[in-house]
Amino acid sequence: MSDRKQFILVMVVAAIFVSWLGWRGFVVIRLNEAIRSDTELRHYPYPFRVLRVDGSTAVMSTLRSPNITTHQALQYLYPKLRSTSDDSPDWQHAEREFARLQARSSEIVLASPYIRHIRWELDQNWYYLAGLEKHSARTPFDF
Repeated sequence: MSDRKQFILVMVVAAIFVSWLGWRGFVVIRLNEAIRSDTELRHYPYPFRVLRVDGSTAVMSTLRSPNITTHQALQYLYPKLRSTSDDSPDWQHAEREFARLQARSSEIVLASPYIRHIRWELDQNWYYLAGLEKHSARTPFDF
């Protein structure tokens, strides 16, 4: 194979690879726009979002994991709840609302023809940017 043909072949492969990366980024952007366009999700203090797409699986951010309970996560979102008892109606409402809106965000993403599964991953970046506890281990879990 001549040098020119090799060069053209390498360029075609590189173009296909760059196009594939661009498409994946485009899908993530579109999914996050769909989440942000939802009125309830837009006004919630935590921005559920798609971090990346792996095949037909969207990896989404969440504040909870096997190592961080919903209760702990909600203390970060709603500091006023820290002084209330665990069985208060405010806590119960906050937990239900978080679960409902997390499910709503996943439903929006699953409505995409490209996505068949959701995998939740701890949003370490949110904790870091909020100046809260450091959570060093990535802890993905399925929903």
